[in-house]
This record gives sequence, structure tokens and C-alpha cells, in this order.
Amino acid sequence: MKKAVFVLYGVVAYVIFFLTFLYAIGFVGDYVVVKSVDDGVPGATIISIIVNLMLLGVFGLQHSIMARPGFKKWWTKFVPEPIERSTYVWLSSLALILLFWQWRPLPAIIWQVDNPIGVGLLTALFFAGWLTVLGSTFIINHFDLFGLKQVLDYFSDRATKAPVFAVRLFYKVVRHPLMTGFIVAFWATPYMTAGHLLFAIGTTGYILVALQFEERDLVDTFGDQYRQYQKEVPMLVPFTKGEGGGKETPTDTSSSETN
Repeated sequence: MKKAVFVLYGVVAYVIFFLTFLYAIGFVGDYVVVKSVDDGVPGATIISIIVNLMLLGVFGLQHSIMARPGFKKWWTKFVPEPIERSTYVWLSSLALILLFWQWRPLPAIIWQVDNPIGVGLLTALFFAGWLTVLGSTFIINHFDLFGLKQVLDYFSDRATKAPVFAVRLFYKVVRHPLMTGFIVAFWATPYMTAGHLLFAIGTTGYILVALQFEERDLVDTFGDQYRQYQKEVPMLVPFTKGEGGGKETPTDTSSSETN
């Protein structure tokens, strides 16, 4: 019964995550969803900015603090290890749902592209960013990243394997293609409002800060393998130099997102 409950918990967490992910595409791109980044009744500008920054802060703090190894070690004293990742996914999804629900629009237009070719290119970039995000999760083990593999391993009495470092596909171009995809998706729009700009700046800033902690954790986990990878592959921008200036890519190692 305990195993079945854990599996159900993990499956529901995964479904909530995936629906939240789909909603995020509509929220940022203003497609289909009930409330997008530009929807709602505008309020006082300063109040709206403060509320929006607080919402971004709630998500950022939850997402980063709970992903750190030290927190996980403490957290699993209270939360069973098989559902630790699913619990993280649950709380991340709830933080995003709160942001979607309470986000305040700032309708001032920063830029607007009317040329059909420009609109088409920016729209294509937007969806390419999201596809890069989703594709990157499958390259590094999608179901492990979102907690489903852990509960299924527990149900089947299989030991959950430690992460393996191997360079594959997008990870040969940048160390964090998942984050590159997010940044592209957040900025690629033919219609940029002040609210959307605040969202893009806030999330990009969070990504740049969070990756400093992520990189440190990856070095602690993989040691010299990851240090060499840092030298040879850029962090976010394709076809630029890695930290050490080299351009060759490792053939037997690869990055692993731990967030």
C-alpha cells in the first residue's frame, strides 16, 4: 500500500508539473490560457512591480534552495527519499501556479513588431526555446528529473542509480541548454510589454545567479570531468568559448542538470 501511495503521489506530481509547463507556454506567449503575462486589470505601477518581483522571488528561492544537496540531505530526514523529488516538483508547480494567478500586468509597450516575417521569426524562436527546454529534459533523463523514476524504482525495489556524466546532443553545444531554451522563450516575442519585460529580466537574472550554484554543485559531484567540460563548452551561448577558451567537446562525459 505504501508503495502504491508513493507511485500515485509521484504520478500526480508529474501530471501537475506537465500541465503547469504547458500553461507556462501560454502564459508567456499569450496563447489560449485564461490569464497570460499581459492579462488582468492594471493597477498602480509600483505596487504591480513589487508584487511581481515578490512572486518571482518566491519561485526562485523555492526552486534553488530545495535543489541544493545540503537542503536535500536535511529535507530527507522528514520526507521519504523516494518522494523527495516529487515533493520538490509539487512545490515548484505550486509556486508557478501562484505566479500565474497573482501576476500583475504592466501594459506599456516596449516594442512591437508588425512585419509578418519578423513576427514569424520571433514566434518560431519562442517555440524553439520551449522545445529545447523539453528536449533537454529527455536528454538528461526526463522522468528522473521530475520524480517519476524514483517512485517507480521504489515500487519495483530497484536501486535508483547515481547521475552519470555524459555529453549528448544539445549538451555538446552549451552546458545548460535547458536554461538557454528558457531564456530564448522568455525574450522572443513580437509584442513586448513592460510586464513581459519584467518577467524576462527577472527570470533571466534568476537563471544567471542560480547557475553559479548549479555549476558549483556539478563540480562537487563530478570533479575534474566537469571542470574540463567548463573549459571546453560555453555555459549558455552556443558557439562561444568555454571558460578555458577551448572549443573541443568531451566525447565520454556530459552535463547533468540537478535543479
